Amino acid sequence: MNKKAIIITTLLAILIVVFLLNRKQTTAPVPYQFNEGPIFGTTYHIKYQYGKDVKREIDSTLQIFNNSLSSYKPNSIISRINNNDPDVVPDKFFLTAYKEAMVVAEATDGAYDPTVAPLVNLWGFGFKKNQVVTQQKIDSLKKLIGYKKVRLANNRIEKDDPRITLDLASLSDGYASDVIAALLEQKGVSNYMVEIGGEVMLKGVNAEGKAWSIGIDKPIDNQAPTTIDLEAKVQMTRGAISTSGNYRNFYYKDGKKYAHTIDPKTGYPVQHNLLSATIVAPTCIEADAYSTACMVIGLEESLELIRKRPQLIGYFIYADKNGNMQVKYTKGFEKLLSTH
Repeated sequence: MNKKAIIITTLLAILIVVFLLNRKQTTAPVPYQFNEGPIFGTTYHIKYQYGKDVKREIDSTLQIFNNSLSSYKPNSIISRINNNDPDVVPDKFFLTAYKEAMVVAEATDGAYDPTVAPLVNLWGFGFKKNQVVTQQKIDSLKKLIGYKKVRLANNRIEKDDPRITLDLASLSDGYASDVIAALLEQKGVSNYMVEIGGEVMLKGVNAEGKAWSIGIDKPIDNQAPTTIDLEAKVQMTRGAISTSGNYRNFYYKDGKKYAHTIDPKTGYPVQHNLLSATIVAPTCIEADAYSTACMVIGLEESLELIRKRPQLIGYFIYADKNGNMQVKYTKGFEKLLSTH
């Protein structure tokens, strides 16, 4: 072989090696990241397929979100609105949450109500310590309850009574999941699962290339939060899922159980046989709000509410007349149920 042929052969060999190395790099699977941490008095768990960890951006975004919607922070947007600060300007987080809350309030004829906070606080489930509950106090506070007593005008919240307060916690965890999902989408992430306080927004597949698997808890009183006892599992590749129930947040007094879901119309904790409501929706803010609404209105009204909205699917666990757990769900949910 002459010198020229050797040079050509060597160059070809180098090109082949470079090609193979580049091919190996481009076909190497993008890793899945996992982030977790405390937020909003609860925790978050986020899995996503991306070339680098973005936990710092996630935490920063959640803190900005918290500074808008946390009723526990005295300088948050919502706290300043509740305290009638004349200089407060609602931000995008507050406005989105407020508008969704009003949509669901209208859809449920006020059974779901973002102004119910004073009653929630009275019963000991809100951002203020509980007090001695009397019918007189309930009747007095009910004068400050009613979603039609507040409105958005010229980008400001107007109230019929300055003592009216807003609390959007019943959908804020779900909304936060949407916000982080949007952050990942902006980075081109197409496979992710965002869970904040049990509210889940997801897309694509997990690290095994399979649909995301989400569990629905059995509504068992006094069960430790770390205990895993599932009623069902669902498989999803797109959308949001939220479960609300009275089996985690309640207390007993004088032998009677008081659940954290308050009926704005009666002023009392709800008393019905619906134990938990799981809603699947296109967005997690919607799933979160409607699952909460269902726990106010009960089983039969919930079935009717969800069936009228084709974008929603519902799964309801209730107690029959003998106290046994039973399940009802709307059309389409059976396709999500896992057989494994």
